[in-house]
Amino acid sequence: MIERQNRLLPAVGKQPYPLLFVTISGAHLYGFPSPDSDYDLRGSHILPIQDVVGLETGRETIEVAEIRDKLELDLVTHDIKKFFSLLLKKNGYVLEQLYSPLIVHTTPEHQELKAIAKGCITRHHSHHYLGFARTQWRLFGKECPRRIKPLLYVYRVLLTGIHLMKTGEVEANLLKLNEEFRLSYISDLITQKLTSAEKSPIEEGDLGFYRGEYERLYEELEQASQSSELPATPSAKEALNDLLIRLRLNGEDGANK
Repeated sequence: MIERQNRLLPAVGKQPYPLLFVTISGAHLYGFPSPDSDYDLRGSHILPIQDVVGLETGRETIEVAEIRDKLELDLVTHDIKKFFSLLLKKNGYVLEQLYSPLIVHTTPEHQELKAIAKGCITRHHSHHYLGFARTQWRLFGKECPRRIKPLLYVYRVLLTGIHLMKTGEVEANLLKLNEEFRLSYISDLITQKLTSAEKSPIEEGDLGFYRGEYERLYEELEQASQSSELPATPSAKEALNDLLIRLRLNGEDGANK
């Protein structure tokens, strides 16, 4: 994995603005990439002041899809203001990107942001995971034949949400989550996914069981949210604002010191 992460660095180095961080998301982060899985790179960049206050504004979001050194990758970065705003809006995607342990590019401010963002986590992040689970379950139900990958996404989302509500910690890796939940069918599905191609099908006769587990875990996430000791509102807005101003004023030097 480290070797492949290093092979992703050239794509990151081509970005037009200084980067706060870039991490790996998607199936690699979730712990069940297939041999042909692409790399989902996510992060945040820093627009210079002139690209923020001038009549011609810079690119708030940058998306790049390419094949580099036989690796298919998808890179998406948001300007720091947009990324910080998303952190304050119960967005589980950006939390998982920020705390991903699969780091391609980092800075001291990235580490600072991870400490600050603890104050962005609230019990209302459960709505993100509940909504994502519903969407993934609908997508899974529309497929013919039905594949393992969407089903794993359903369970990954629910277990991440339950774990977050109970501990306040962001854990997106299904293998690590299952060390806590110990669901044997999760291990079986991951094994099938890792040893097969991206479009691995599942047995139609198992659908009733998987539906029951989806409903059970969905209810557990709702209950975990109701009983969670996490705050109802974020407390990190002021600290995020201070970091945003400092990064904007320092520009490239602030992201690479």
